[in-house]
Amino acid sequence: MRRTHTCGDLRAQHIDQTVTLCGWVQNRRDHGGIIFVDLRDRDGLTQITFDPDLCGKEAHERANRIRSEWVLQITGTVKSRGERVNANLPTGAIEVFVTELVILNQAQTPPFEIDEHSKVGEEVRLKSRYLDLRRPSMQRNLITRHRVTKVVRDYFDANRFIEVETPTLVKYTPGGARNFLVPSRLSQGSFYAMAESPQLFKQLLMVGGYDRYIQIARCYRDEDLRNDRQPEFTQIDLEMSFVDMDDIMAIAEGMARTVWKTVLGVDLPSPFRRMTWAEGMRTYGSDKPDLRFAMPIVDLSDWAPASGFVVFQKAIESKGVVRALNAKNSCEILSRRTLDQLTEFAKGLGAKGLAWIKIQGDPTKAESWQGPAAKNITEAARVELAKRLSVEANDVLFFGADAEKQVCTVLGAVRVELGTKLLKLARGDDWQFLWIHSAPLYEWSEESHAWVANHHPFTSPYAEHVDLLSTDPGKVLSKSYDMVLNGNEIGGGSIRIHDSVTQEKVFQALGIDHDEAERKFGFLLHALSYGAPPHGGMAFGLDRLIMLITQAESIRDVIAFPKNQRGRDEMLDCPTPVSDRQLKELAIVSAVAAKA
Repeated sequence: MRRTHTCGDLRAQHIDQTVTLCGWVQNRRDHGGIIFVDLRDRDGLTQITFDPDLCGKEAHERANRIRSEWVLQITGTVKSRGERVNANLPTGAIEVFVTELVILNQAQTPPFEIDEHSKVGEEVRLKSRYLDLRRPSMQRNLITRHRVTKVVRDYFDANRFIEVETPTLVKYTPGGARNFLVPSRLSQGSFYAMAESPQLFKQLLMVGGYDRYIQIARCYRDEDLRNDRQPEFTQIDLEMSFVDMDDIMAIAEGMARTVWKTVLGVDLPSPFRRMTWAEGMRTYGSDKPDLRFAMPIVDLSDWAPASGFVVFQKAIESKGVVRALNAKNSCEILSRRTLDQLTEFAKGLGAKGLAWIKIQGDPTKAESWQGPAAKNITEAARVELAKRLSVEANDVLFFGADAEKQVCTVLGAVRVELGTKLLKLARGDDWQFLWIHSAPLYEWSEESHAWVANHHPFTSPYAEHVDLLSTDPGKVLSKSYDMVLNGNEIGGGSIRIHDSVTQEKVFQALGIDHDEAERKFGFLLHALSYGAPPHGGMAFGLDRLIMLITQAESIRDVIAFPKNQRGRDEMLDCPTPVSDRQLKELAIVSAVAAKA
């Protein structure tokens, strides 16, 4: 059963050679007694031909029974297709005239066609994932994933990093993402948590002297799911000692440039653009702005009080902001119906509405300004607004007037909706990398009425902000950095706190006293007291990275066996209930017993 070639290997230079191929039947055609079969494996597709004068009567009769997805082994002679070349196939210049046929296995009719272009519902695909994995697009995605992980490992090895595996069954520590819990049979009533990241362990490795750590790590988070989120996922995780932000950014940029060059043949710029968190929020309404199109958000808070529009004036009186963006030359594309839909989109994000103005003609003429907000703006305010937003004929202006955080959320999302979907300004292969750095160390939680860590409580503040920890935590900026690509955060990290005094102050601002810190993080605090080096690191979401590289619609298309949007494995039909006996062994009371 030894193959001489794969189904993607053969070319004109192989003509007249005897070859053996193995693969699946893509389709079968009978043309007047000569049977043509497209034989497929993960490397490609080759046309094989059954001519009764060459393969014999018995083999020809068996070929007559062949159906889609049967598994074949054939031996035959490579021949030229002459003028019948299929330019759409790498193997399109040849065909193989079969002399021997072995049917290795038959197949039932699959629930969907194993084809690049077949439209199949995702639930059906996931139910029969082993068949879905045969589709060329899925195979390309997983082969690309393999290539990326190999390039990543080789890159970090060449830069003196050591790959170390860390535990996945860990101590539960409240805060951050929701953990999956695993009951311990040997310590009944106690639970492990599934690690949401190797964060604490990689810091301990720095204390242990492994100054350059890397791991392709499996991580687990019990979160609500969406297209770019799974309950189990993979990180490219790294940590370095005796470094600052620039060192980590440089090594991370080098990894990205190496991957893009090796896998895609694309040269990325050096260095990547950098932007503070505050600038990203102010100019794009986002901490992960998509720079494939311009459309900046402009602050109009100083203009609003004299605008003549009561909605804008009241927003300023309430200590809010007024901001706007200009969708250039979009009047014809953005119909009234589309604008109404965009308004509903904004309301879904918590906005009261979405003020807009269409410039339908010469912008110096008042009658050209059309829309609900236009009639309320004074002539002087209109002239100033046109200057600030660089208004021209056929532009559409959008406004946000509310608390600053709400305006950022709404206008940032409207900008992305316009640029990526409605106006189609963004190309999938336009690779716009960006660093967002210096985010606030804390954010205020309305739910708990307390400060919470923006990243995690081990992120270092800037030295000049340490004194603010006890007086004004909201103004403390962190030594944090996120790598953003086309509006997606693909990696993030920070310089860590390595001295106990600063760590204690950070905990105090979070309302964590000494005893609580000992209970939750005692092992790390003790480790830091034994000569911890200055260190920092970051993690990349591998699944999201592959999704962007392959331009897949969902990370489920770049994971071999994913869960659906409800966190279920359709193929394995899990999660499933377990028996009361199993629960008893774990000292867990079943839901049925508890109700009784």
